[in-house]
Amino acid sequence: METRVNEIADGIYRLSTFVPDIASPAGFTFNQFLILGDEPLLFHTGLRKMFPLVREAASRLVPAEQLRWIAFGHFEADECGAMNEWLAVAPHAQIAHGQTGCLVSLNDMADRPPRVLQDGEVIDLGRGKRVRYLDTPHTPHGWDAGLLYEESTETLLCGDLFTQLGDGPALTDSDIVGPAIAAENLFQYSSLSPNMGTTIRALASLAPRTLALMHGPSYSGDSRAALSALADEYDHRASDRTLAPEGRQN
Repeated sequence: METRVNEIADGIYRLSTFVPDIASPAGFTFNQFLILGDEPLLFHTGLRKMFPLVREAASRLVPAEQLRWIAFGHFEADECGAMNEWLAVAPHAQIAHGQTGCLVSLNDMADRPPRVLQDGEVIDLGRGKRVRYLDTPHTPHGWDAGLLYEESTETLLCGDLFTQLGDGPALTDSDIVGPAIAAENLFQYSSLSPNMGTTIRALASLAPRTLALMHGPSYSGDSRAALSALADEYDHRASDRTLAPEGRQN
């Protein structure tokens, strides 16, 4: 395996590792995103066993010891499995996450105390880069879920939203909704909270220029429309589950 590095927006780099024959015959990508600034931020650490690959890739852009912030969508191995490895090589780095994630998992699991972020709180990374934390509980699954929005490039770091199978380009303007629905049909990974549609439409209102996907290519098409279509899909699924006869799952 190798970890490829591509710039998907000004100063935002996708670190992508494709693993064949995992999840399906098409394989699966695991992506991290490095935002450069006076205080560089890594979104997703990658799996613990992938740490050497991801570290080597990130070091092409910034020395590991200069990393200042580590963030991710929710507490899960592919999102934060290597967080303590990163804390060990980056002595000034700090985990940043929402209140639920810190109280439930990170205060205990992280080797250094995390910074608790409130919904809408901004971290100024310097050099014009500012990331805003957005609480998205149960979207797509974990109750501790939250995303980051980089304001200068209007890039939404999507976590598991729009998960798709296979490999592909670093950046695309092709359809990402259809492949996301196919992955949902296979994995059934979303919580189908009745609030999912509302939460995703709030993200759509940002009208991002770029969507940075954890599993799949980053997207530079009509992001508002893509998010709105995904919200409609989850509203439909949640409604079907609510209306299903007792004892039967759709």
